[in-house]
Amino acid sequence: MSKTNGLIAGGVVLLLGGCAGGAAVRDVPVRIGPPYQVRGVTYVPAADPSFDMLGYASWYGSESGNRTANGERFRARWITAAHPTLPLPTYAEVTSLDSGRRIVVRINDRGPFAGGARIIDLSKGAAEALGFRERGSTAVRVRRIDPPEADRQRLRKGKAARPLPPVSARVLQNLRSQLSAARTP
Repeated sequence: MSKTNGLIAGGVVLLLGGCAGGAAVRDVPVRIGPPYQVRGVTYVPAADPSFDMLGYASWYGSESGNRTANGERFRARWITAAHPTLPLPTYAEVTSLDSGRRIVVRINDRGPFAGGARIIDLSKGAAEALGFRERGSTAVRVRRIDPPEADRQRLRKGKAARPLPPVSARVLQNLRSQLSAARTP
């Protein structure tokens, strides 16, 4: 993933932090950052409290030890993600449209940059928690959330947030139908 320097987002007042392996993993400053280009595509980071999107997720993990876009050390087993435009860090609920399984991830990096319908890259640990690592990619719903401090703290320390119940079969079918309709011309 690429490094992106950013600006402090307004409205963030809480000072939240944690330690992991001697390196501080913090929720402030929240960085939005200026527009940037990757492979000729311009991305415009923005605060979007109502972000809720359907698309596809893939995973990455060979970058372990490299720095993420917000300056933290990437740890493949942690429950983290990369998104091209959401502020860093941001918390999101990711729902697998295959199984209905849901997890909370901490977005601390930029990507994916492969084009198409991929909307998020999950760490290896997040892909395993969502149950799709063996397949490589899966249809997902990504929704920005504001989780309880206990979940934020766990994620900042490399642990999973509290388990979420899967979405109902009815909701899952609705989400699948929406994704299918969006892809039909």
